[in-house]
Amino acid sequence: MGALLALISSIAWGSADVAGGLGARRVGSVRIIAVNYPAGAIILTVFALFVVPGTIDREVILLSMVTAILGTIGMILLYAALAVGPMGIVSPLPAIGGAAVPVIVGVIRGEPLTLLFALGAVLALIAVVLVSRESGPHARITPRALLLSAGAGIAIGFFLTALGIAPEGSGVWAATLSRWWSTLGMIVVTLILLSRGGLAKWRQYPWAFAIGAGALDALANGFFQLAAQGGELAVVAVIGSLYPATTLLIAHFLLKERMTRVQWAGVLVALGAVVALTV
Repeated sequence: MGALLALISSIAWGSADVAGGLGARRVGSVRIIAVNYPAGAIILTVFALFVVPGTIDREVILLSMVTAILGTIGMILLYAALAVGPMGIVSPLPAIGGAAVPVIVGVIRGEPLTLLFALGAVLALIAVVLVSRESGPHARITPRALLLSAGAGIAIGFFLTALGIAPEGSGVWAATLSRWWSTLGMIVVTLILLSRGGLAKWRQYPWAFAIGAGALDALANGFFQLAAQGGELAVVAVIGSLYPATTLLIAHFLLKERMTRVQWAGVLVALGAVVALTV
């Protein structure tokens, strides 16, 4: 069950990236996050109250604060890296870091490493790199972009690790409260944007994309927390890191973006990784 929930989480993250990316093209990433964070918080709250009820204690509250800080840092570093570096090179690094940190923590906690897991982890790493390859010439990545993307991966990795070690009886409250803490910060950002630019850029706002991205991203966090509670943290983290393959497939079939042979090979390798990690 943990592996299945992790796969659902990966699909939701990949879908959220598409929706958020389409919205960001119209009004910028900050304005999209300003709406999708509270939207996701509301969705997760309903999920936590009625679908997977759990208990809230001091540990859950502290974990939610930590994950809110880590998640926000990860997002800021990721967008900063994408702004100064080639997307095809920058984008897979956070996914790799998001898997590597939980795997290391899982090993430290005593989770067993089998040959199939090692094979699946290697295949997942290869898949993320392949599906993120873009055709045509690439700009050379700068040390700044490399450091920013690496920092984003580390922050996202610790964010997922903190979600993954939440108490089993807590349901998805760690993810839910984390999203609310982040929402408070985004309310401040929104007020600053309104004071500086007024309502001009909000009149044709892509609400569907922003709310959809927020709901999908928040649910992905919730499913990941449940996956880690029902399975080994290292395994669910690696499966969750395959979300770039989902983004690529949606872009190909719905947005008619062309996929190269290398990217198709990456999708097949990703499927092989899922099989190896779930056997």
